[in-house]
Amino acid sequence: MHVGYSAVFQNPQNQLSDAEVYREEIRLAELAEPLGFESVWSVEHHFTDYTMCPDVVQFLSYMAGRTKNALLGSMVVVLPWHDPLRVAEQISLLDHYSGGRMILGLGRGVGRVEYDGFRLDMNEARGRFVEYTEMLVDALETGTMKRDGEFIQQPPRDIRPKPFKSFKGRTYAAAVSPESLPVMARLGIGILVVPQKPWNVVQNDILTYNELFEQENGHPAPPPIVAGWTFVDENEDRAHELGRKYITDYYESVIKHYEFDSDHLNKVKGYEFYGKGFQQKIQEMGKDGVIDFLVSLAVFGTPEQCYERILHYRELTGMNGFIGVFSYSGMPWAEAERNLRCFANTVMPELKKVEAPRLEASEAA
Repeated sequence: MHVGYSAVFQNPQNQLSDAEVYREEIRLAELAEPLGFESVWSVEHHFTDYTMCPDVVQFLSYMAGRTKNALLGSMVVVLPWHDPLRVAEQISLLDHYSGGRMILGLGRGVGRVEYDGFRLDMNEARGRFVEYTEMLVDALETGTMKRDGEFIQQPPRDIRPKPFKSFKGRTYAAAVSPESLPVMARLGIGILVVPQKPWNVVQNDILTYNELFEQENGHPAPPPIVAGWTFVDENEDRAHELGRKYITDYYESVIKHYEFDSDHLNKVKGYEFYGKGFQQKIQEMGKDGVIDFLVSLAVFGTPEQCYERILHYRELTGMNGFIGVFSYSGMPWAEAERNLRCFANTVMPELKKVEAPRLEASEAA
């Protein structure tokens, strides 16, 4: 099984300088390949202390120069916030820098603070995401972007440098709502699972997606990739006490950033699933109850417990890659590094023994 590392650049309550957060998070990211992680990822977010990586492709370009073989994954580029032509150019350039090592992850975003900051109407998010994704996927295959669409009238323009190689088999999307699954299947895009739903629901989503994908494309879907907030310690009591604390704090920041404890998503076109899935659940279960559920989806415990949990997720989803997040919620840097090294030394070697299809881009590394 492929095992990767993701940096998220959190600075809860702005307790540290942003400069310190970046210095230390980059230091940890630079440890990933020497420790045996096969890929480095990050996420795109703007304007708050939730996650401070406003340009994930730029971060990955830096990491391309700091690594030799590690794949470079976006988790995700939020397409509605960008000009798709510029995104195509950035992605093609990174793929040339790295010798074809990029794994492209795409999403449409849920944060009102970000949509408002970019002066965009969230009611248009799904339409923009679908249109921009169609443009991008086509341009990375043909080398030319063009569109006479609802949101963009793009005259034909070549992508230079020309795309390094095909992105088929190495493009993923964070499809959380059921309405996104047919779109991803039609576009030939794999699924990136960021745990937010009961695993039996995720399992059914994957089965539906696999069937739709094969109908649309004439061949089996790529296995999904699963990301997970992770805390491992040899001491079981410490692993569960601190793991629950830091992962709980992380999901507190999720609810705050996305405003899941308000009702605004119920009024936004295309986000009805989030309104029911989070805001309604908070009303029913209380915020603490929802956070407890989300924590139950995370990976924390002893090395043996973490391994068994990830293996269970593989049995449910058929995933061929696990992307761990090890530094979050203001965790002390020494603790984050211990967490990372413990996972690399104890859990990762066992996961690598699990037979799974290789990620497509690894052939070019």
